Amino acid sequence: MTTRTPGTLPDGRPVPLMTGPERPMLESWLDFHRATLELKFRGLDDIQARLAPAEPSALTPLGLVQHLAEVERNWWQRVVAGLDVPPVFEEATGYALDPGRGLDEAFTAWRGEVTRGRRLRAARSLEDTGRITDGPMTGAEVSVRWVLIHLIEEYARHNGHADILRERIDGTTGF
Repeated sequence: MTTRTPGTLPDGRPVPLMTGPERPMLESWLDFHRATLELKFRGLDDIQARLAPAEPSALTPLGLVQHLAEVERNWWQRVVAGLDVPPVFEEATGYALDPGRGLDEAFTAWRGEVTRGRRLRAARSLEDTGRITDGPMTGAEVSVRWVLIHLIEEYARHNGHADILRERIDGTTGF
């Protein structure tokens, strides 16, 4: 069976693989959701990126991008690779807003974490394992497969949040 790259959607996002081996399929779905996050916040300025328009939540586009940079670092560097690395941002969750940080800076940090995660993942099989480093499941063993599936779920959930944020900020819908 060969893997065919189905191309891109009109908005530029890669179409996830619909057939083929498991690993490329999982990775293509994660790439799709990462591209969706970027698309949802494309065109926002730094003032809009700091808006928390879905009260009572304090969630903002900027905070969401920062959080996902932390998520990428945590799962690939700490859990899978076993590295002892500090948070990407001073605020461990990434949701808090630094007055001097804008959306472009947060996306640059996030892209850097995505790139590091890809490099770390490339040298591992789906069956390779790491250990959760904090929280209620500290010490639990998880496979690279599990981390990929978890990140697809994490991005899908947060892209739903991004839909609500973007629509409330400027009425943009549909992606």
